[in-house]
Amino acid sequence: MITGQIKNQIDQIWRTFWEGSGITNPMTVLEQMTYLLFMKMLDDVQIQQESLSQELGLDMAVSDATFEYGSWHNPETDKDVPVETLRWHNFKHYEADKMYRTISRDVFPYIKNLDRGSDSAYSRFMGNAVFLIQSPKALVRIVDGIDALDLNDRDTMGDVYEYILGKMAASGQNGQFRTPRHIIRMMVELMQPSLRDTICDPAMGSAGFIVEAAKYVKEHYSRELMQPAHDEHFRNSMLHGFDTDQTMLRIGAMNLMLHDINNPDVAFRDSLSGDNTDTDRYSLILANPPFAGNLDYEGVAKSLLATAKTKKTELLFLSLFLRSLAVGGRCASIVPDGVLTGSSNAHKAIRKAIVDGNRLEAIISMPSGVFKPYAGVSTAIIIFTKTGAGGTDKVWFYDMKADGFSLDDKRNPVSDNDIPDIIARFHNLEPEADRKRTDRSFMVQADEIREHDYDLAFNTYKETIREEVHYDAPEVILGRINDLETTITASLARLTELITQ
Repeated sequence: MITGQIKNQIDQIWRTFWEGSGITNPMTVLEQMTYLLFMKMLDDVQIQQESLSQELGLDMAVSDATFEYGSWHNPETDKDVPVETLRWHNFKHYEADKMYRTISRDVFPYIKNLDRGSDSAYSRFMGNAVFLIQSPKALVRIVDGIDALDLNDRDTMGDVYEYILGKMAASGQNGQFRTPRHIIRMMVELMQPSLRDTICDPAMGSAGFIVEAAKYVKEHYSRELMQPAHDEHFRNSMLHGFDTDQTMLRIGAMNLMLHDINNPDVAFRDSLSGDNTDTDRYSLILANPPFAGNLDYEGVAKSLLATAKTKKTELLFLSLFLRSLAVGGRCASIVPDGVLTGSSNAHKAIRKAIVDGNRLEAIISMPSGVFKPYAGVSTAIIIFTKTGAGGTDKVWFYDMKADGFSLDDKRNPVSDNDIPDIIARFHNLEPEADRKRTDRSFMVQADEIREHDYDLAFNTYKETIREEVHYDAPEVILGRINDLETTITASLARLTELITQ
């Protein structure tokens, strides 16, 4: 989560796009800014690699260099270009017209052609990318603004996306919003992905869940990844993501590439349509699917409607998760509170399918401020395992009150944070059975959930202790009022006497 100075810097870059370049569509601003961020971060990464090689007294492998040494033949101009002129630390010093020519004619085609010849996610979605900044002076201001950002941490790019997506929501365009990284990380740590997993996000957006899952695996299985078979699975068959927005797919592909994930299965796909035939395929789904969308029945896969006949995307995606998971596969998904409490037949059907037909494990209620400033919707995380044969015994409920940030539009860091406690309790559920219903978390028997018509709201099962309050008899209270009135009357008479003397 970014705060303070970096927000002001991004705001200034945003204004330059609007006022200087004439680009006013928020999604286009995000896309064009991403291209320039990508150019800078590619150069920053190579500078770090070159510095490390120099310290170790080694020659940097050509395969490790994004910017190869020597010249590059630009297929769009049919000319050879010195590669050094394509690097950020060089062209950022050029005067306006030269910088514009270099970036638009050479650098942008160069990054479009990275991985060309391979069937990587990046190469698939960069082919039709277009550089739209037309003003050399505006480009200089934007480059200077980006150069001033501290992007040494690769995660900062994701934070920049998050903030800009918030600005997009505030402007009333493109109703997407990004899941905050600390919430994604919490869900990943709850699910603890391993090298045995095949992971999918069917509504991937900027690929936040896929990136965090990959980072977790790298952190916890670094030695195993040195084995060719594990490395092959990690790079080519572990990670899958789909979306219907070409711009977000490009942004996601760049995000993945910057995290050294070069060949995930990332594709343009309407996950709810009949074109998606994924069945019994994945061992882990991590997602925050679109809320409050309504689709025509004709555009939805019949197999999804068989579980719950509905037009609501938040219910259809749960049906998709059940179909797409292999037996034993797990899911952690963000859902709006309406999914947990809705009284329609479709709402009850999907909850019944999860509770009775599979194993519901946990419901983590989140405060409505988690998604501010984009939206104030109340949400929860639902965690379940596909069994196809029931298995729900007890369900763990947790009421998150704080996530480490203020719950207003500013979302400033605060000391209150339930996330470490959530992770610790989830991975040690045995003591949870003894907790009282007045606690922050507790267990609920599946039969009790059935008795409540499969209602999955935390407050349905929470017990509230009400202290008995004793009030004086009415005649005693009236006596006090009369005494008070007598005192006021006497005081007014005395005040009048003093004034008229």
